[in-house]
Amino acid sequence: MSGVAGGFAYFMPAALVAWNSTAQAVQVPSPSPAEILFSPSPSPSPVAQPGAFTVLLLGSDDDSKFSADHVLTQSMILMRVQPATKEVTMLSIPRDLYVHLSTGGSGKIDGAYSYGAAGAAIATVEQDFGVHIDDYIWVGLLGLVKVIDAIGGIDIVTNSPVMDDYYPADVYGSWPYDYQRVAVLAGPQHLDGIHAMQYVRSRHSDLQSDFGRSKRQQQVLQAIRLKAKQLAPSDLPALATAIGGELKTNFGLDKVAQLVPLAASFDNPDAIHQVLLLPPYVEPGAPGGSLTPNWSLISRLVHQTFP
Repeated sequence: MSGVAGGFAYFMPAALVAWNSTAQAVQVPSPSPAEILFSPSPSPSPVAQPGAFTVLLLGSDDDSKFSADHVLTQSMILMRVQPATKEVTMLSIPRDLYVHLSTGGSGKIDGAYSYGAAGAAIATVEQDFGVHIDDYIWVGLLGLVKVIDAIGGIDIVTNSPVMDDYYPADVYGSWPYDYQRVAVLAGPQHLDGIHAMQYVRSRHSDLQSDFGRSKRQQQVLQAIRLKAKQLAPSDLPALATAIGGELKTNFGLDKVAQLVPLAASFDNPDAIHQVLLLPPYVEPGAPGGSLTPNWSLISRLVHQTFP
């Protein structure tokens, strides 16, 4: 749902909309070794490159169904930015992945943020995937809508049309548990914020379920990147106003300032690598309809890029 988060960390002047939400303190709990249920298979670490960093992108349904302190993450993307080679790798983590939670016990990974905010989500990903995370960005449900509207919409080719009779009517409706019918047809589309959110959030009509939604999230993220490259510094105050309280990050303004010229240098689409955890990396059959991770395969895949 909130693939827009990647746009802020990954590319662009839009990172500056975090004026009032930067430098958020985050405490990452250290799990007890006795609580860890498994250990990822050892894999050779990638060669460290100067200036490279890893960001965890989080997107939440923070509508009125949830307490502001206990939201789920409908989108979770692990991103590695390598300035020296101008390469970016985005790894989408399925929201239904059944993992050990840093706060104790096991459950779907989308609940990690709910039990301890960004710190718990970071610790869960670090311990289960065996990676180090430098920074995080969290975006709320309306963040996607507001930012895409503020930049004038996005242009995509919808290879996977959305036809959903049970789409949650929880954003602008009078009852957050209601449903509505939505459709985003196949072919070239110019999407405003609401329709872009419908495109990346729906999963009822997609034969690939959450896997298909992960693909759509990364597609919209790319479209945001392309549109954001057209922004001028004079556009930033309007973006900052539009985003409101829908973004949190531990990026300080000094680092944000460093990211802006870096973002503009990522022009080669072949240097943007998109990774999805599809079968056999995950399989159905875990409790509550969740997905069982194949950690030996996931570890080898992840550690090709992430330290």
